[in-house]
Amino acid sequence: MDTQTAEPTTVGEMLTEEFLKPLNITQQQLASAMNVSRKVIGQIANNTRRISVSEAALLAALFETDDDFWINVQAAHDRWEIRQLTVNNHVKPIALLLSQHP
Repeated sequence: MDTQTAEPTTVGEMLTEEFLKPLNITQQQLASAMNVSRKVIGQIANNTRRISVSEAALLAALFETDDDFWINVQAAHDRWEIRQLTVNNHVKPIALLLSQHP
């Protein structure tokens, strides 16, 4: 996927659509399995919270995915978000700013 322009899948979307729904697992059941609160799982599922490295490792073990799978999903979305911030804030390179102010 071209993360330059298209927003990549979020961890929350991946978790919900590809794992929880097909496996008929509730957020509460996942929270219990991960030993975290249902609120934490809800925040991840709703994309209001990033996953930590330890949470990524837990998800990988629980769903038998590659160790890097969840971190890569998070990282792809993080890269897209930073590009949006840079474009929307019209950030100029420091060298350009310094050259304008002797």
